[in-house]
Amino acid sequence: MSFTIAIDGPAAAGKGTLSKAVAAHFGFAHLDTGLLYRATGRRVLDGLDPVAAAESLRPEDLDRDDLRTPEVADAASKVAAIAEVRAALVDFQRAFARRSGGAVLDGRDIGTVICPEAEVKLFVTASAEVRAERRYLELTGQGHAVTRAQVLADVQARDARDSERATAPLKPAADAVVLDTSELSIEAAVARAIAVIEAARR
Repeated sequence: MSFTIAIDGPAAAGKGTLSKAVAAHFGFAHLDTGLLYRATGRRVLDGLDPVAAAESLRPEDLDRDDLRTPEVADAASKVAAIAEVRAALVDFQRAFARRSGGAVLDGRDIGTVICPEAEVKLFVTASAEVRAERRYLELTGQGHAVTRAQVLADVQARDARDSERATAPLKPAADAVVLDTSELSIEAAVARAIAVIEAARR
């Protein structure tokens, strides 16, 4: 029996952390859809044609430990601009979503484009200032030399790109539950999400 949870939201809102926790709680499979483009880019670097790489993508391709390099990020950005690649990855995401045993997908357009029939849709957000502070702490913790002002500007620019693009803009689905994590701890946000999902399952 399939049960799909779609979790969307802007950068650094906490949707990835939330999605992993929710999937673990319910024993569902989890897919970070951004990894699909990185995995496709990695396969192109390995010598495959971009469309063929996307069409033949397998779940184990997402488990490679070399998907977070700058080289792969650049390749991912290039393949994401190819319409046939995007179409192939839509099919992968929808197949993953309807797998037996339940699935959690997080991204930008899961509830609106990929899985409009999902049983639960969450839109996880937070103020730009809160999200920028989270990203600043993450980046400086990894040794990157950035300022708070730089990170805030990057977050705001990415928000504008995501929400204003013509194809699959970032926005809550009409029937999504909006979860603002600005003032919530991770534990409180996860608890609220679980409550929404358990109500839907009943």
